[in-house]
Amino acid sequence: MSKKKETQKQEEKINKSQTKTNHTEQEQHTSKPEQQVDDIPEVKEPQEVEATQESEPTQSTETPQNEKIGKENKETQPADEAQSKDKKCEEAIQDAQDEKELLKRQLEELNDKHLRLIAEYDNFRKRTLKEKMELSKSAGESVLLGLLPVIDDFDRALEHIDSAKDINAVKEGINLIYNKFQNFLKQQGVTEIETKEQEFDSETHEAVTKIPAPSEELKGKIIDCIQKGYKLNDKVIRYPKVVVGE
Repeated sequence: MSKKKETQKQEEKINKSQTKTNHTEQEQHTSKPEQQVDDIPEVKEPQEVEATQESEPTQSTETPQNEKIGKENKETQPADEAQSKDKKCEEAIQDAQDEKELLKRQLEELNDKHLRLIAEYDNFRKRTLKEKMELSKSAGESVLLGLLPVIDDFDRALEHIDSAKDINAVKEGINLIYNKFQNFLKQQGVTEIETKEQEFDSETHEAVTKIPAPSEELKGKIIDCIQKGYKLNDKVIRYPKVVVGE
């Protein structure tokens, strides 16, 4: 009886294991159709297929063109910038060359003016020096021409002085010659410096000596003139030599 029970138990275990395997196989069979259903591609209607076929080529043709245009724009943009820079550089170079030519012309003009001014100044200097020399010669000539009549009068006086019987007439003739000579000097701008009883001035007088003044009024004044002095216009050409009272 015990052996029968054991065999029954073993059979029950085998049956249970078979039932489990059957259940698992059924589950696998049921799951596979679902997976196959999921893997089946969706069937589209004819209109949808045509629309997709029409839209797909346009997308494939438009996007490369847009990309090509974008690439061309990107490629042409640096080229345009480079051309504009080159143009600006060329304009700057041309402006610099024009300015250089202008400065060169101005420099040539200035050099020409400078050389002309130097030549004009040299000619002016030579002409002025020549005029001064001629003026000094002509001035001396005019002075000598003015003195000649005075010399002629002296010659005539000397010729008749030995045969003259009247001394007063000789004195009168000498005074006339002297006055004539004084007038000639005045015409030339030469004047005598006054000294008699004048206040002593060191800028116009030359004191030879000092003596006691004969009166209080003559103290510091000129008492006597040893040699006359003269001015040419306002310039002292010879100082008078005088005696001053103290």
